[in-house]
Amino acid sequence: MFVCLFFSFVVAQAGKNAETLQPVRHANVADGQRLYAANCAACHGEAGQGAPETTAGFQRPSSFPDFTRCDQTTAELDTAYKAVILHGGPYRGFSQIMPSFSGVFTVQQVGDLVAYLRTFCTNPHWPRGELNLPLALGTEKAYPEDEEVLTGRVNIQKSSGAEFHEIHEQRFGVKNQIEIDTPLMFERPQQNWYGGIGDITFGLKRVMLSSLRTGSILSLQGEVVAPTGNYLRGLGAGTTTFGTFAMFDQLFPTNTFIQFQGGGNLPVDTRKAPQNVFWNTAIGQSFAADHGLGRLWSPMVEFLASRDLVTGAKTDWNVLPEMQVTISHRQHIRGDVGISFPVNDTVGRPRQLMFYILWDWQDGKLTEGW
Repeated sequence: MFVCLFFSFVVAQAGKNAETLQPVRHANVADGQRLYAANCAACHGEAGQGAPETTAGFQRPSSFPDFTRCDQTTAELDTAYKAVILHGGPYRGFSQIMPSFSGVFTVQQVGDLVAYLRTFCTNPHWPRGELNLPLALGTEKAYPEDEEVLTGRVNIQKSSGAEFHEIHEQRFGVKNQIEIDTPLMFERPQQNWYGGIGDITFGLKRVMLSSLRTGSILSLQGEVVAPTGNYLRGLGAGTTTFGTFAMFDQLFPTNTFIQFQGGGNLPVDTRKAPQNVFWNTAIGQSFAADHGLGRLWSPMVEFLASRDLVTGAKTDWNVLPEMQVTISHRQHIRGDVGISFPVNDTVGRPRQLMFYILWDWQDGKLTEGW
């Protein structure tokens, strides 16, 4: 019943957002260049690197953009640029030095201007920020990120237990990302609680394909899970595990999206932990206030499957409805909460409350952007 209501909600919101996501006509870069020269170059410089402070007449804030730096600009969505142009810097938690051009530019002119700003990055191989879909609780996304994510899951049925993860993600180069996942686990197998560091994961992600035109991005990731947890207390697998998986994300014009992840885990000592395969799917819809420029809401539902590669094993299925929302004005702080429901083979598989707080540290400090 919940899933049916969720999809009804998604379809309704998709209809509301369709008109804000479809431009009146294709952006005209030449018109955008003329607008930039007349209205923006005095501060941002003719080459997009910023005019000299002696000419501009102000000291640049730390968030002042260099449009030629692909590592800074490609991760930003067009809507982020449009929001700041129309409403000024403070609307997205930036400096008040950036004025509002609402009433000066038409919607089409803003689109033309943003299209011209995109030309300052001359390397077309950087994945665009529009392909950076909302992070699901159980399904990895394909886009490489600069993020700190604090996640948690708490058993709310049957056995007692909880685990929390501090995940560090950092991009390097055009298409790569390293990931370090440090878990803190708590278990109560009998009457006593046990807690401590679990098995730490080291991962490497590589984008294999990305296309803004089709809304598609494909990545591969390899991982090594070190046996740093206490195996005897149930806080780790007790053996080194190698993992690999693929991620494919698809964004549609109405801001509906689908994410796929599939792979396997290969422990060195299968007497302690079985080999395992898994495949996850997340379906969601993003919508925002203020004609698509304000706070972003992303309801999602995930279908999670896992199967141990041992004789007689069953495929375990979970359904996970959830909601992500941007917290800061800059949208670099986000939160997500959901409940994972086991569908079959429910013995020993409790329902779990799951959540995270995400910080995109490339977009600013924790104290900035509010």
